[in-house]
Amino acid sequence: MANGRSIRHTAMLSSDASSGSEFFIGASSSLTALLRDAARVAPTDATVVITGESGTGKSLLARWIHEHSRRAVGPFVVIDCGALPESLLEAELFGFERGAFTGAATAKAGRFEGAQQGTLVLDEVAALSLAAQAKLLRALEERRVMRLGGTRAVTLDVRFVAVTNTDLAAAVKRQAFRADLFHRLNTIALEVPPLRARPGDIAPLARHFVTRAAQRNGLPCPKLAPETLAFLEQYDFPGNARELMHAMDYATLTAAGAVIYREHLPARMTAATALMQHPTRKPTLAELEAAYIREILQQVAWRKVEAARILGISRKNLYEKLRAYGIPYRPPSQDANGDASP
Repeated sequence: MANGRSIRHTAMLSSDASSGSEFFIGASSSLTALLRDAARVAPTDATVVITGESGTGKSLLARWIHEHSRRAVGPFVVIDCGALPESLLEAELFGFERGAFTGAATAKAGRFEGAQQGTLVLDEVAALSLAAQAKLLRALEERRVMRLGGTRAVTLDVRFVAVTNTDLAAAVKRQAFRADLFHRLNTIALEVPPLRARPGDIAPLARHFVTRAAQRNGLPCPKLAPETLAFLEQYDFPGNARELMHAMDYATLTAAGAVIYREHLPARMTAATALMQHPTRKPTLAELEAAYIREILQQVAWRKVEAARILGISRKNLYEKLRAYGIPYRPPSQDANGDASP
């Protein structure tokens, strides 16, 4: 079985985004502990719940676990729980037989069946309604599903991984998440640390992202000025490793010479730093996150689906954050009849 040292070496060498390793470059104690625990659980069939802030690489870690398990040759199926309408949920998850409902002209296997002998990832599992959680719990406990309109149960040979940026224990206390489902999923819990908690990993991560951006765009690989690295190591990164990746993509394209200086970084980062240096108060993490979301929305012309993809959250979660932070749903310049949402 892999140990903490060997898995860290693998993560530092990998540049394949699909491997899930590139967000986990570094040698900080928190990252090393996470990868050691992931290496221990990967070869097993234990159910895993992966928590952490948006942009930390939770889904990438789920893929890494799959690719280092005995199920690596099987399918890797991701269900975006926040994107499935309640009316379609059961048909999507469990499948249906011909004639099960109007429009069911042919039978269709559900996502659970599609993950047979592989790994099924329940992304943003906290977005499921309580009724949907009950159906999920039944499938997890019985390891069987029945298609809509079917008469024969299908036995599941699937490894389950749940991913969420929600504190599930707190959601249970709020009665927003079923306690029995929480305990069923929480066999092994892995928490991905935020990037600000491992500042020593920022420099190697940044260099990796710059190298990758230069290769992808056919550009000479620029260097990061010491002042730029010092700035990045002091920045809070509300968008975590994903924000660093996009910032290095931007800086690589905008740097005219062979060196990336602070002026080549996205304006939102320097603006956030100015807030941090306010003489009387420091911004909260929520304020920094709100500023980051606004910046992404502006970059994609307020297209919610694209913004949610870049932020690494579901569209439903994005709308929840817009409401919480008082961010308008459309560009302030649009009239009341406009809508930038696709």
